[in-house]
Amino acid sequence: MNYIGLVIVVGVFLISNGCGTVGKSFNTSKIESIVNGVTTRSDIKKMFGEPFKVGIQNGQSIWVYEDHHYSIIRKETSKDLIIIFNPDGIVQSYQFMSSKPTT
Repeated sequence: MNYIGLVIVVGVFLISNGCGTVGKSFNTSKIESIVNGVTTRSDIKKMFGEPFKVGIQNGQSIWVYEDHHYSIIRKETSKDLIIIFNPDGIVQSYQFMSSKPTT
């Protein structure tokens, strides 16, 4: 009978601390190294690894890096890096967004 009570307590604890993660972590300190018109697709892969998503936007290749953490109890955190490449595989533009304020 004690095992059932323990299972219930642990189950309630896990549910109340429910959380989720989408994407994968990436090093935001390297974002300052990106230079539009200079940084290549290969450079981006060396800095951040494989992108979480790839796609096409207005005919341009786009890579997306995301790292989102959701929690019922703690504040949610998220960061996104979106990189648009020109046809030659050079960074045309990029955008970084984060739920944490930048200094």
